[in-house]
Amino acid sequence: MRSRRYERQRPGRRHPGRRGRAGRRGHGRPASRRRGPSGRRRARAGRGGRHPAPAAGARAGPAARPAPALGAALREAVLAALVALGLFLPLVGLRTEPGEGGLVLRTRWADVAILVALAFAGRFLLALWHRRHRSAAQRAWSPRLPSWIGRVVAPLLLLLGLALPFLPGVGRYELDLAVLVATYVMLGWGLNIVVGLAGLLDLGYVAFYAVGAYAYALLALNLGLSFWICLPLAGILAAFWGVILGFPVLRLRGDYLAIVTLAFGEIIRIVLINWVSLTGGPNGLSGIPRPTFFGLEFGMGGGPDTFAGYFGLTPSPLHRVIFLYYLILALALLTNWVTLRLRRQPLGRAWEALREDEIAARALGINITTTKLTAFALGAMFGGFAGAFFATRQAFISPESFTFIESAIILAIVVLGGLGSQLGVAIAALVMIGGFEVFRDLQEWRMLVFGVAMVTIMVWRPRGLISTRRPTVSLGKARAISGDLVGEGRG
Repeated sequence: MRSRRYERQRPGRRHPGRRGRAGRRGHGRPASRRRGPSGRRRARAGRGGRHPAPAAGARAGPAARPAPALGAALREAVLAALVALGLFLPLVGLRTEPGEGGLVLRTRWADVAILVALAFAGRFLLALWHRRHRSAAQRAWSPRLPSWIGRVVAPLLLLLGLALPFLPGVGRYELDLAVLVATYVMLGWGLNIVVGLAGLLDLGYVAFYAVGAYAYALLALNLGLSFWICLPLAGILAAFWGVILGFPVLRLRGDYLAIVTLAFGEIIRIVLINWVSLTGGPNGLSGIPRPTFFGLEFGMGGGPDTFAGYFGLTPSPLHRVIFLYYLILALALLTNWVTLRLRRQPLGRAWEALREDEIAARALGINITTTKLTAFALGAMFGGFAGAFFATRQAFISPESFTFIESAIILAIVVLGGLGSQLGVAIAALVMIGGFEVFRDLQEWRMLVFGVAMVTIMVWRPRGLISTRRPTVSLGKARAISGDLVGEGRG
């Protein structure tokens, strides 16, 4: 039997008699007169003492601790300044110039000091902004898409795209630029299926672009098939190669998958260079047939078998450009429509489950093999469609048009726009490709400007401009799963 003394010494246990006497002594007294430290603290807090009760909803934030935040920001700024000094000292501070009897070494310490000071100030301000506005930055990371963007911006962009050739001041240059932007929008939407929806990092997407272009060129040149017959065939061949790529990488994830897809893109390019008898090698293929409008060619002769002669129009080179613009716009809208439809289907939900957690998706009974291969095949098919259009628009293709930089640009469009966001990809393609053309005259500063812009966007919106990485279909908070969904003996 336990002793009374042992019961007193146990932590968290009080003698029932003592507990009862304390309760009787404090009964009926005000809080300020009750004994014990807790009562005195509550009384002082009520009178505005040294320990006031915290206000409702108040919390300690970074602004309450300015010294640690300032010290950490200074350390990061000093480190950035040292790195900048190591980089700019040999690149900017030292310069060789021709002089008497040879080269003369010149120093530019003032320029180095300015650049280092800019690096220090920029990193210091950025670190302070991160620490003082961390909650605001976390709200900016929220993947929730504002409702008015989809309801207002998307229809406006669609109307602008449909009416662009007829707007005042739009000429050949603007239409060619619009065709180029629409091509990258389509490529971005195709890659968005693989990367944004299924979560499979693909660095060799340009390979399917090349397969579609060369498939159309070879079929049109060797077999004499029209564009409208070669277009679906090019997409089917690209999808076939997407399945071929998908089988070896079924067990790979993350960086390993990226390395294999990058190697696949380079293999396709090397094969195109070395297979001279089929692809023309480095010289490429020329004389690729142009598309026709239901058999009507866009010629300048004005005959009855031409587009202008059949409709009684004055022959103009803009007719072909306008037709190509509406053609790529239709292909891009088809890509968008198919993607949005599939996202609401079981296949799209399987892609999202695979993206979030492959192990959990497999445990839920999702066929991982079919899901991955379908994502690769559909993304490759749309890349093949874009490649066929590129070949018929240029009338010339070569392996140099399908380098890794193209894959990097397409992936950057998807990441900057937001993984899984169709509207974000379109806006990112418009900004990146259109911006490249705007800054074409500033050749020396173009890449610097875009590098700074990309870093700024990634700091401001780490998940992209318009991120919608959330499940398309989800249960509400108060909704429960019915027992009828699981058959007896199968759950």
